Amino acid sequence: MKHKKNIGILGGTFDPPHVGHLIIAESVLETATLDVIIFVPAFQAPHKRRTPGATTSQRLAMTRLAIRGNKRFACLEIELRRKGTSYTVDTLETLTLTYPGSDFSLIMGADSFLEFSSWKSPERILELARIIVYPRPGMAIAPDLPFRKHAEVISAPILEVSSSLIRRRLASGKSVRYLVPDTVLRYLHRNKLYLP
Repeated sequence: MKHKKNIGILGGTFDPPHVGHLIIAESVLETATLDVIIFVPAFQAPHKRRTPGATTSQRLAMTRLAIRGNKRFACLEIELRRKGTSYTVDTLETLTLTYPGSDFSLIMGADSFLEFSSWKSPERILELARIIVYPRPGMAIAPDLPFRKHAEVISAPILEVSSSLIRRRLASGKSVRYLVPDTVLRYLHRNKLYLP
């Protein structure tokens, strides 16, 4: 990836990546004047319990398949290579050194922003990146929430799709067509992921 000036960071477990991730990323590109969005699969998210699912290499492969064809999307395996718990502040510190002179925007859902004050070094994160928050079903962001004045809340479609929903549907033999990109759907079927 070439050095870009305005870089959005979209982290997640991507277990699996789905259309919601892509729609949010596209919405952020349209409203936040970013040059590129980097998808960063987490090795182990600090606020999520690891459930049996895809391996790290499978999650990376699916993320790359999901964004293939969009020149403004990229995927970095920085957290997968580092292993251990994936702290956003560490990732931003590394990216700042990797892409000097770039401005970073950390993209997160309202659910994650509600927990942001409990993250590792939230003040340092705010020094390294602006915060862009997208809506999540049933979640409101109160004006008096810690760090609220530092967050830009964007308008984006609110979708009732999640990786856990996709895993449940696959485990019960239901279709996930239209919930994941076709490239990811083929990968899921070929590798028999999330089946009982």
